[in-house]
Amino acid sequence: MILVGLTGGIGSGKSSAALRLRELGAVIVDADAIVRELQAPGQPLVAELVAKFGDGILHPDGALDRAALANVAFASTEALALLNAIVHPAVGREVNRRVDEHFQSDRVVVMDIPLLAENPRKGLAAVVVIDCPVELAVERLVAHRGFSEEDARARIAKQATREQRRAIATYVLQNDTSLDALHAQLDVVWAELVKLPPTSAEELATSRARPASRPPESR
Repeated sequence: MILVGLTGGIGSGKSSAALRLRELGAVIVDADAIVRELQAPGQPLVAELVAKFGDGILHPDGALDRAALANVAFASTEALALLNAIVHPAVGREVNRRVDEHFQSDRVVVMDIPLLAENPRKGLAAVVVIDCPVELAVERLVAHRGFSEEDARARIAKQATREQRRAIATYVLQNDTSLDALHAQLDVVWAELVKLPPTSAEELATSRARPASRPPESR
């Protein structure tokens, strides 16, 4: 297994990058998807969140209202810390479990983690950062995800800066033109990733999840 990190700010197009890497043959371990699975109706994590944040974070049918939870969590530093303390350990365990499943394989395993710059991991063979200007990210969030401009800018401000993400990057891919242009960059990077040395057991151990400074953010 070759263990790789993938990250990018909200609105950067990281999801599109992950899809392309999957098409090229990567195993994608998606932290946001795991969050959604663990927050599905009836999951123990949902009951714990309701106990801490109240019934207002639920839809009438009992499903978790992710937008309402995010609004509560982003309201204060204390709320962010509480959400992190509940969600992150459970997500980390599941991320680790899924990575471990492929340790003996020859696959490239990509950990798709929005907050990798905020919570760096050692032991990765490479880190791929998807980058775009803040104004373009805001535009995408407003046009395609229904954010208000104010909310989009607030979410971006809560994350690491572009410079902080670049500082941990092995590869920085610009996603500020077209999807075809992003795919072309990913194809070049993929050809290099598959040639990297396999991740050792020691490196895998050092890549384990650590307590996050912010809760997992939807992309």
